[in-house]
Amino acid sequence: MEEIIIKAMARDEKPNLTRKAGFIPGVLNGPGATSVPVKLENAALTKIIAKHGTHAKMWIELGSEKNFGFIKEIQKHPVEGKILHVAIQVVAKDQLVKMQLPINFHGAIELEHRMLQLQVYESKIEVEGNATLMPDEAVIDVSKKEAGENVTAIDFHLPAEIKILGSTDVIFAVIKNAKVEIEEPTAEAKPAK
Repeated sequence: MEEIIIKAMARDEKPNLTRKAGFIPGVLNGPGATSVPVKLENAALTKIIAKHGTHAKMWIELGSEKNFGFIKEIQKHPVEGKILHVAIQVVAKDQLVKMQLPINFHGAIELEHRMLQLQVYESKIEVEGNATLMPDEAVIDVSKKEAGENVTAIDFHLPAEIKILGSTDVIFAVIKNAKVEIEEPTAEAKPAK
């Protein structure tokens, strides 16, 4: 697994001043109730999120310390979409963590070729497992599913060490017949004589 490292700097100024200086304000939430205000390089964090998702696992370097953690929460500007603040949860590498993983449904295009469609009800799944073994997303292949079939917890193939939390009856998506709209020919207006 690729080792992702981001440098954090201690922050004592207000978040607005941090943003004006070109950084993203954030907080490192440690074990217990300890929190450390930090600032992160905008480009580096944006690149990590683009490649590894909004719950990316990474090493955070703060001064001479290097801690393992994952992105817990991202606050974005409602209109511009810019990252305003990020919360990173610092954990021990072997610590059990609970996370909401985004679900990546593979095979929706194949369904469309068969006149089927995927109707998603839940876009995240709650899991628990070792912090270092936690995947960035839960991937499921729906390409072989048929109309009327549901996607439930048993359809996910996560590492054995990762446990799905909640009921196994939860329906994450349903395969339905695609509605085909047939356009009726419109009568063309005849020119008046």
